[in-house]
Amino acid sequence: MPWDIIKLNDGHSIPSIAFGTWKMGNGQGPIDQVDQALSVGFDHIDTAQAYRNEEEAGTAFRESGLARKDVFITTKYSGLNGLDIETSIQNSLKNLGVDYVDLYLIHHPRLAQPDIPTAWAKMEKLKADGLAKSIGVSNFGVADLEILLASAKVKPAANQILLHPYVYAQQAPILAAGALHGIVTEAYSALIPITQKPGGPVDRPVGTIATRLGVTADQVLLAWVKAKGAVVVTTSSKKSRLEGYLAAGDLELTTADIAAIDAAGAVGTRRKARHHG
Repeated sequence: MPWDIIKLNDGHSIPSIAFGTWKMGNGQGPIDQVDQALSVGFDHIDTAQAYRNEEEAGTAFRESGLARKDVFITTKYSGLNGLDIETSIQNSLKNLGVDYVDLYLIHHPRLAQPDIPTAWAKMEKLKADGLAKSIGVSNFGVADLEILLASAKVKPAANQILLHPYVYAQQAPILAAGALHGIVTEAYSALIPITQKPGGPVDRPVGTIATRLGVTADQVLLAWVKAKGAVVVTTSSKKSRLEGYLAAGDLELTTADIAAIDAAGAVGTRRKARHHG
């Protein structure tokens, strides 16, 4: 598989593309979709308490016949039903049908109760107990990371954030803070410029690059995320799309390509700001 394995700051490694189960709901649908993702070659599944489909992801993993060590499983503490971190990880492991997760994330800083240092100490204990190989956060801003790092014995291995060209300028400081502390950034919703905001300024450079390389626009956006050093968390119910996502790991964007996408993203951000005055 062309996507790199990225070394985490705790010595473990993470596959740099993940199949995410957000918005998939539950029942047979997500089981089939996770099964399809594993069968085309994804080896990193990203779920969360809040998605309410950990059980489905676990079923698909077990039905795949793949060894536990061959699939990287991420789930998140989402404060579901007001349960604490210790209870939630046990429920997640039971739902997934596994003894440990590869990565356990605090889904949002507001879930770090009563405060970030206390919640993070609980996460460190889960890691020490072997329930999660690596621990991290999601949707943490620079200030949140600073509060965490001030008391942490173990640095977060990853911070999963919204990342696409239209939010790149505002998210760049989070990427920089991550790089400074060896925290891998994971990017969700990278395809929003195509799926939810078509017709914006990013369409032109992405389209030009896609034509030149003979690939699709979504592949170009995933290659852009990879160029930023981030792990991609993406999804599709279409097999051909998933195969395209995996193939995108081979794409090499030029410095000019990346700059053109960044610039168009910044124009789109400014435009939006003007409209919403």
